[in-house]
Amino acid sequence: MRRSSDIVIIGAGAAGLSLAWRLLDPPPGVRVPDVVLVTPPPGRLRPPERTWCYWEAGPGDYDPLLTASWRKLRVRAHDGDGPVHDLGGDLNYKMLRSDAFERGLAPRLSALHRVEAAVESVTDRPDGAEVTSRAADGTVSTLHARWVYDSRPPAAPPPARVSLRQHFRGWFVRCDRPVLTPDTVELMDFRTPQPQHGLSFGYVLPTSRHEALVEYTEFGRAPLTRPTYDAALRHYTGQVLGLGSFRVTAAEQGVIPMTDGRYARRAGRHVFRIGAAGGAVRPSTGYAFAAIQRQARAVADALHAGRSPVPPPAHPARALAMDAVLLRGLDTGRIDGAAFFTRLFHEVPCTRLLRFLDGTTRPVEEFAIGLRTPVLTMLRTAAEMPLLSRRS
Repeated sequence: MRRSSDIVIIGAGAAGLSLAWRLLDPPPGVRVPDVVLVTPPPGRLRPPERTWCYWEAGPGDYDPLLTASWRKLRVRAHDGDGPVHDLGGDLNYKMLRSDAFERGLAPRLSALHRVEAAVESVTDRPDGAEVTSRAADGTVSTLHARWVYDSRPPAAPPPARVSLRQHFRGWFVRCDRPVLTPDTVELMDFRTPQPQHGLSFGYVLPTSRHEALVEYTEFGRAPLTRPTYDAALRHYTGQVLGLGSFRVTAAEQGVIPMTDGRYARRAGRHVFRIGAAGGAVRPSTGYAFAAIQRQARAVADALHAGRSPVPPPAHPARALAMDAVLLRGLDTGRIDGAAFFTRLFHEVPCTRLLRFLDGTTRPVEEFAIGLRTPVLTMLRTAAEMPLLSRRS
């Protein structure tokens, strides 16, 4: 089969679906582009259901689809100390499940053409690009488009001076007793045993007095085995949180790259990378959903206006430079990660710190935040960064 269209989007995760949804909603008087969405067939290439979290000011496009949202959060030190931060009317911390996201976008996305197949090649051409894919029954399709947006992870991460991983496993729990505080997120709870390399913390997203997503997370060089994660979760839910008797209704597990590698947003004249493949993951935190939305809006706005629809950088260059220094400090052990994050959330206004982590603060605000870090250690680490080589 051969088909021509305006745009081909590869992948139906947060990046692919968000871009398609915005492309199919042009301003009045602008033609709706012909969009083809290529999704992998059922099997190992199709990701499991996932949870995305982000903070946002006021109401947002996806509010009707949210599992929950909160205006309070807390970061606990190893002794359990940590004030509750009220985000007030400035920000909401939001939780969105991937299945609800896809269902909510479905009415508008019914206007696009879907191809369920595994992509075998993407070839840049003078007048566009070609995507060759193979369906589960062996049928080969060739799609030609003016622009192609590829959200598949690269075969290998880009060369980097420092590469860590945020790896985690979470349980969706239903407790027998009403032991949870549904209006407050435990964003980072450092009452977990700290590993020899990196850091660990608990993460609690309560959706009622009885139900929550509870995760054990580490920043480190390599993921753990599933039994090791489960042992850590049993300790955290039992010895730290004291949840008592509960039932695990579902689980999720993942690995997020935390690296100063430079993800190329352009793979050809007419081929672009989006989402995590295009650098949307913030290296110091692992958050990506808000950056994905910024990129999707920018691409759709450019295309609707007749401009070249190149995805913009997901994060400011100075933010990525600061992240590289932090990651190097964590990787060398010079920075105590638990103490570092605890101090920041204790001494910096929470909404300002969240805006910093989202890359929307001004340089003067970032300077003030920098003064709350171990300055000499950060300066020493920053000075050695130009001397380090990028390695695959």
